[in-house]
Amino acid sequence: MNLDYIALALLIFVALVIFYGVIVIHDIPYEIAKKRNHPHQDAIHHAGWVSLFTLHVLWPFLWIWATLWQHDRGWGMSTLEHNQESIQEELNALKQRVKELEQQQPASTTSSNDNQAQQKGES
Repeated sequence: MNLDYIALALLIFVALVIFYGVIVIHDIPYEIAKKRNHPHQDAIHHAGWVSLFTLHVLWPFLWIWATLWQHDRGWGMSTLEHNQESIQEELNALKQRVKELEQQQPASTTSSNDNQAQQKGES
């Protein structure tokens, strides 16, 4: 009779450990996101709970999502931001150059029209 109670206690203990273990494992992406100061911590945490109900399909994607962010580099695209700034400066310079050329163009077209009119008058 005592062995039945020991077996029942062991069965309950194992069930509780497995249940708690699944919950802890599914919080790993959230813990990673919290450690890295991820901007989407709450979304990762909620998606982890949703993953429990969707047979853990989302969990690997949550892990990847949580590990992509790094506080010092962000998404790892700092060179892209630098390139965008240089491209923006170049674009602004080109716009300024086009404005200058457009301002010079009407003066040159009016003088060329005058020259053409004088040539027609002479012939």
